[in-house]
Amino acid sequence: MRALGSETRFEGKIFSAVVRRYAGPDGEEYERQIAVHSGAVGIVAHDQRCLYLVSQPREAVGEEALLEIPAGTMDVAGESELECAKRELDEEVGVRAERWEELRSFFPSPGWAQETTTIFLATELSASDGVPEDGERIEVVRWPLEELDRAIAEVRDAKTLIGLLLLRERLLG
Repeated sequence: MRALGSETRFEGKIFSAVVRRYAGPDGEEYERQIAVHSGAVGIVAHDQRCLYLVSQPREAVGEEALLEIPAGTMDVAGESELECAKRELDEEVGVRAERWEELRSFFPSPGWAQETTTIFLATELSASDGVPEDGERIEVVRWPLEELDRAIAEVRDAKTLIGLLLLRERLLG
């Protein structure tokens, strides 16, 4: 495919909507509507006894309390994925980690969104004085690590499911 042009139709705080034109290998031209997003991170944090999850409302899918790993959008200019993950773990859960490892990056919805999510493993945790961002309604959920399979069965959020399955693979490995 060859990019021919792009037109922004909407520009918001979290994403922009663009229409991009392409030419395929046969020369046929076509358009795609694409949500342009700066990317996100998710953090699988545990202290050998408990996973640190969050429960929060997700209005877009009509959920008052969706169970997720701590996560956030890459919305600070110049911030790396790791720096974003550290900030989000501090803000959402009130802990910091001494050990960090990138587990996987993936495209959550490549059919219509230009977004990459990077999942990190955070261990060797200690308390911090993190303060949630204004307007966030987050409840920290300490989930027994020995009940990881039950957490996997209960979550409906894709990044959380991916992160917890990667953790299970590592623990069984």
